[in-house]
Amino acid sequence: MRVTNGGAKRILAVLAAALTFGALAPSVAEAAPSSGWNDWGCRPSAAHPEPVVLVHGLGANDTVNWFFHAPKIAAQGYCVFSLTYGTGVLGPGVGGLASMRDSAAQLGRFVDRVRSTTGAAKVDIVGHSEGSTMPAYYLKYGGAAKVARFVGFGANYRGTTLGGLDALAKALLTSVPELGAVLRTACGACTEYLAPSAFLDDLARGGVHVPGPTYTSIVSKYDEVVTPYTSGILGEPGTTDIVLQDFCAGDASGHLSQAADPNVTGLILHALDAGYAPTCTPFTLPL
Repeated sequence: MRVTNGGAKRILAVLAAALTFGALAPSVAEAAPSSGWNDWGCRPSAAHPEPVVLVHGLGANDTVNWFFHAPKIAAQGYCVFSLTYGTGVLGPGVGGLASMRDSAAQLGRFVDRVRSTTGAAKVDIVGHSEGSTMPAYYLKYGGAAKVARFVGFGANYRGTTLGGLDALAKALLTSVPELGAVLRTACGACTEYLAPSAFLDDLARGGVHVPGPTYTSIVSKYDEVVTPYTSGILGEPGTTDIVLQDFCAGDASGHLSQAADPNVTGLILHALDAGYAPTCTPFTLPL
C-alpha cells in the first residue's frame, strides 16, 4: 500500500487530536489545583470504604483529565486519588505515552500506595480512554484482588480503526521503518492500539473481564477516536455496558468531551454506588 503525503498528514492530524489533552495539560494543571481530591489525609468512610483511583487517557495527566468529574466524585464522600503515568518525550505533564504494560505496573504501585496510606483493602478504579484499556490489563494480570469496582468511559478494549485510518497508519509505519521505531519509543501505547497487537491479544485472551471486580463500560455512539465505538463494549458475563445515547438521547458527547459530561459523572457514581440515581442532562459538545 502506497502512503501519500495527504495520507500521512491525515494520520498526523489524528495523532494530534489524540494528544489534545496533552497540549492543554501544563496550563490547566497550573490553573486548576485539585479540588477535594488527592488529599492523602483522607480516610474512607463506612459508606464508601474503597478509595477511588482515577486513570487518565492518552496525552493527559492527573489534573487535566479530571477537572470536572473528580470534584463531583469527592463531593459524594469518596476519597479520590489520581496519578500521571507513562510520561516520556513530551515531559512530565503529558502521560499515557509509554507501553501500556509498563503503565499497568506503574498503576499497580500507585494502587498499593493508596491502599497502604488509607488502610483500605481494595480500591475502585475509574478511567477514561487509555484509562480503561490499561487498567483492564492491570486487573487481568495480577490486580483484580485489589479492586472492587472498575468503570471505564470512552472505553477501548479492542483497539481503534482511527476512523478508517488504521490501515494507512500501519502502511506508513511499514514503509518508513524509522518512523515506526521512533513512534514505538515516543508512544508505545499508540502502536499497541493498532490491532492486531500483542498487547491487545493478551488483553483479549480468555476475555477482558476477570472474576472479582464489577466492570462497567460507558461508550458514546459519537466517539471519533475509538472507532468503532463498540470497541469499548465488553459484552461478557458479569459486566455492564452503557451506551450514553441509550441512557440519555440528548447526549452528543464525542471522545474528549466525555471528560466534562455530567451524564458520565452520574453513571460513574451509579456504578460506584447502586443507590445513586443518575439523571439525563442534554449535552451537546461533540468533541
